[in-house]
Amino acid sequence: MDDAKSNRPEEWVKPEVEQVAFAAATVVLVRDATDGIEVLLARRNSKIYFAGGAWVFPGGRIDAEDHGAEFSGDHFDEAHDDFLGVARRACVREAAEEADAFINADELVFMSHWTPPLEAPKRFSTYFFMGPAPTETLTADGDEIHELAWMRPADAMSRRNAGEIELIPPTFITLALLAPFATAAEALDHYRNNPPEYFVTKFTRADGYNIALYSDDAGYETADASVPGPRNRLFMGEGDWRYERDV
Repeated sequence: MDDAKSNRPEEWVKPEVEQVAFAAATVVLVRDATDGIEVLLARRNSKIYFAGGAWVFPGGRIDAEDHGAEFSGDHFDEAHDDFLGVARRACVREAAEEADAFINADELVFMSHWTPPLEAPKRFSTYFFMGPAPTETLTADGDEIHELAWMRPADAMSRRNAGEIELIPPTFITLALLAPFATAAEALDHYRNNPPEYFVTKFTRADGYNIALYSDDAGYETADASVPGPRNRLFMGEGDWRYERDV
């Protein structure tokens, strides 16, 4: 089991956001393609308030049922002895509900956690897992998810920048991080053998760009994009988005 708690950065202060952020889980399903890897993306119903119309990885809120029959609470609780197991089970349920995909919780690798800024209108504290693609034909549920597609990470980012599809920052950055991998096994091995990353977003604006800053960026602490030094940020302009990271 992943030792997630020991790998959290100091700035990831869970009690501060626990009262206002809904716990959620997302699964990044990967498979081999002729040139690199492909990931499964799902287009959300455009009428949904949060990320309506955007292409995302399958996932959603963690429900009480994901804890198991013995659980007597009504919300996700990190004090639960197996909170990552709970999040994995949420991924399994959401993948089945949204894409008719049947995946194995034991094969899911904890890759990252995302916390939006306090000013976000709707906030989710989201656990991202990666897993191998199922072999069966997948089908969108037609309710929350209107379309499914396998895309190479670089292609998905290019399509966003061409105005063909919508992405949200965690999806775009995850795609950017996955783009260099040659095979699904290589990507899974990397995240299996490295600690998960924690992304706690701070927004700022400079030079006509909205900029999302993350830990290890020189301007992160002060939310000042002009501070010289290491970079870990997403530039979001009217047209192109680009992720800049030194490591």
